[in-house]
Amino acid sequence: MFARKGYHTSRVGDIAEEAGVAHGLLYHYFSSKDEVLETIFRENWGVLVERIHAVEQSNDSARDQLRHVAAIILRTWRHQPDVVRVLVREIARSPEMQERISDLVKPIEAIRHIIERGQESGELRADLDPALAAVVFYGGIDEVLTGWVLGQLPSGVADVEAAERTVVEVLTAGFAASLAAAD
Repeated sequence: MFARKGYHTSRVGDIAEEAGVAHGLLYHYFSSKDEVLETIFRENWGVLVERIHAVEQSNDSARDQLRHVAAIILRTWRHQPDVVRVLVREIARSPEMQERISDLVKPIEAIRHIIERGQESGELRADLDPALAAVVFYGGIDEVLTGWVLGQLPSGVADVEAAERTVVEVLTAGFAASLAAAD
């Protein structure tokens, strides 16, 4: 419902009808529409963060880990486009975002750790600030998702695969240690 109508124009009755439950039953489980939105965020964001953390803990190369992180986030569009719509439109740009900031930066922290380990191993450039590089990497992914949500970018299966390749290739090429040596 939030993905189709938007959070602010959705009524609790609309949510109950969509879920196929009585209006009162919805209030048995959720105290408000805000709590429904918060639950959507917590449950879905938690799964995303767990999957990214698993990649961060793997023994893959930094480049492969970054590729996996990009795939996890971007493929969410294919598998759960309504969840992505709600996260992009309603959560990430809401006035209450500051309250969620510690949760929202967890993927960026994981990406930073991947970059730091890649720098330590010599795979990635040591002259880059890993925190800023992580923000740039995540920001590229976020802008692609936003483009899909707003209908500004094509978002078919092939487009999602191309976005994964493009984000990883463009950004990891700039992070690669061999470029730093060429300078």
